[in-house]
Amino acid sequence: MTKQPFALRLQDTDNILIALRAIPEGTILPDNLVTREPIPAGHKVAAKPIGAGENVLKYGQIIGTATTDIAVGSHVHSHNLGMGEHKQDYGFGSAAQELAPIESAATFKGYKRSSGRVGTRNYLGILTSVNCAGSVARFIAEAATRENLLAAFPNVDGIVPIVHGTGCGMSSKDEGYDTLFRTLAGYGHNPNFGAILMIGLGCEVMQIPDLIDRKVLRDSARFRYMTIQQQGGTRATIDKGLSILRDLAAEADRAVREDVSAKHLVLGMQCGGSDGYSGITANPALGVASDLLVRHGGTSILSETSEIYGAEHLLTRRAVDEPTGRKLVDLLDWWEDYTARNFGEMDNNPSPGNKRGGLTTILEKSLGAVAKGGTAPLAGVYKYAEPIDQAGFVFMDSPGYDPCSVTGQTASGANLIAFTTGRGSVSGYEPVPSIKIASNPDLWTRMEGDMDVNGGEILNGVSIEDKGQEIFDLMLRVASGEKTKSEAQGFGAVEFVPWQIGAVM
Repeated sequence: MTKQPFALRLQDTDNILIALRAIPEGTILPDNLVTREPIPAGHKVAAKPIGAGENVLKYGQIIGTATTDIAVGSHVHSHNLGMGEHKQDYGFGSAAQELAPIESAATFKGYKRSSGRVGTRNYLGILTSVNCAGSVARFIAEAATRENLLAAFPNVDGIVPIVHGTGCGMSSKDEGYDTLFRTLAGYGHNPNFGAILMIGLGCEVMQIPDLIDRKVLRDSARFRYMTIQQQGGTRATIDKGLSILRDLAAEADRAVREDVSAKHLVLGMQCGGSDGYSGITANPALGVASDLLVRHGGTSILSETSEIYGAEHLLTRRAVDEPTGRKLVDLLDWWEDYTARNFGEMDNNPSPGNKRGGLTTILEKSLGAVAKGGTAPLAGVYKYAEPIDQAGFVFMDSPGYDPCSVTGQTASGANLIAFTTGRGSVSGYEPVPSIKIASNPDLWTRMEGDMDVNGGEILNGVSIEDKGQEIFDLMLRVASGEKTKSEAQGFGAVEFVPWQIGAVM
């Protein structure tokens, strides 16, 4: 076996190396570089002297500016590396190249819906319009479990109560209201629900009659609604809810898995708890899988707007046209204003865990995060929870906070999630299965019970292309019903986190 090297230069123009494992002081690296101090695994080491004010390059891109002189062989991190000035050449559409379609289309076994969408799961949902209805929704789900209601309906995967912390104490005509409205309506449309019961209190700002003014949400066979006040309180609502769930379960149970083209997959891509390896193993491997999906006619969604900051030029250059690219730039402008008026800054990210894993600035983190998007043209840019009506590689606006971002992707139509992590993540996102991809072998060893793919094998010689194919093949199996590690452990009950924007009144 070939011994793993201590460090890796990603591009010839880079003035730093990446430590592939912990490197002791005095270790001789390529080009006879000698480390002046211990370098933690996943962190950066100066490959040449870097003067104060000089740009630091990784992936051949600027990840920040040296805040002091850095000697060759020194550890490069937050003590000597800062953001620097953020300027980009957007080059709208200059690098957009269509990917060759794959003629022998891949398939999976999914649930066809009357909307034309296809589900990868077949759940009953109990969707709430307001926090005040959350406990009652859970009481109904718990009562259904005690009565073993689904025993007679083998094609139904389970009951998912969707509860949240808002829906009232808000304006009825601002950006926050519109965002929550899209989110709740989007969950009502998600094809992973075979049927839905919506519950409100009755007096909230987010009124159910406004939400149901859509074709799918007026389908009485698959969608029913009620309010606690109208039913006469908690006990009456639970009893009525159980009766309705039996009817909805019978309707949902009529669905069976059928062979469908992979073009019906809508993949939400996420990274959380990232480390210095994420951008060179798990994320580019997921990018390969994303490209494969696009080549089969499917859709992949990149999000977390605050975590593409500094790398957006790599996406605008791949935009199918200038208006699409400018929509992405407009989102970044909004985020700069949003963080400023809330006394934050875009470089509040990376998190403490990201920094312990070797990431220093948001520029560095973003360059690695964008790798999830592969090489396909950027076909569309969408608001948070806006219905995605364009196949291919697209972007949906969202915070970098993973549960919130996945909530938006699910509302936009995602029926599958792929989630890369370097520090470790334990979460799941009912009604959508989530595939977890570890960026390094240590994480895989420590948390194999939560990880579905060992992206760290790339550090030991597995090609990024082969790992991407492995991820794509797993996507098809999971879409056909194979359980992910998070599903098997029962995750998904607390990860519905709509993006709250605006005043709470």
